[in-house]
Amino acid sequence: MTGLTEDEVLHRVDNGVAWITLNRPEAMNAVTWDQRERVIALLADASADPAIRAVVLTATGKGFCAGADLRGGGGAPAGERVAGDVARMIRLGAQRLITAVLDCEKPVLAAVNGTAAGIGAHLALACDLVIAAEPARFIEVFVRRGLVPDGGGAYLLPRLVGPQKAKELMFFGDALPAADAERLGLVNKVVPAEELEETARAWAERLAQGPTRALALTKQLVNASLDGDRAAALAAEATAQEINMTTADANEGVASFVERRTPKYLGR
Repeated sequence: MTGLTEDEVLHRVDNGVAWITLNRPEAMNAVTWDQRERVIALLADASADPAIRAVVLTATGKGFCAGADLRGGGGAPAGERVAGDVARMIRLGAQRLITAVLDCEKPVLAAVNGTAAGIGAHLALACDLVIAAEPARFIEVFVRRGLVPDGGGAYLLPRLVGPQKAKELMFFGDALPAADAERLGLVNKVVPAEELEETARAWAERLAQGPTRALALTKQLVNASLDGDRAAALAAEATAQEINMTTADANEGVASFVERRTPKYLGR
C-alpha cells in the first residue's frame, strides 16, 4: 500500500461503531488506489471483528468523495494500454470498493458531508443507510468526461430509483441536491451540516445495539432479493431465519418479548 499516509483514511472504533473517514479535503476526497485498498481492508476487518457492530463511512471538508483520483495512477498511460487493461483496473479498483460495502457483514451508514460524484456517489449509494448534510450533492459525473458509469452505478441506481430516472441522472450528469435525493429515495435523511455527525452517531449506535447477525442476514436477503426470483428469495429467507435462530440474540429477543422487558443484544 505504498503512497498512503496514515491520515488519508482515518479510522476509529467508538461504542461498537467503526468510523472510516476519507481525509483528503484539498482534493475533495477524490479517492486514490491506496485509499481504496485501505477502505476495503477496514470493511473486511469490520465484518470479522465481533466488537464492531456498525460502520460509518464519511469524509472531511466540503466533499464526501469527488470520484476517482485520475491523477493518482492505477493503470497504464493511455498510449500504452492494451485490451483488458481498463476492465482489469475497474474490476480491481472501483468494483471491489463497492462490493466491499455491499458485502460487509455489518450495517454500513454513509454520512455524506458534501459533494458525492462518480464513484463517490456510488460509494454512498452502496451503503445500507444514507444521511446527507443539506449542502451535499450527488453527481453522475461520468457523462461529463465521456465515460461509461463504473463502480456498479448502472446496477445500483435503477434498483433505487427505477430505470428511467437512473438514465436521466446518468445521461445528463446534473447535480442532484440532497433534498431531491431524499425525495427520490436515494437518501434516508437530510440534516443541517452541523448535525450530520451527531445524527450519524445516533443511528449507528442504535444499529450497534441491535441483533448484529440478524441485521447481517437481513441485509443479505434484501440485497439478493433484487437479483433473484420469488422462489429463490423465499428459500433464502427460510435459510436465513434457520441460521439466525441459532444466535444468542434471537433467543434473547424471544425471551425478552415473553418476559415483557427490553432486549439486550450482544451481537452474537
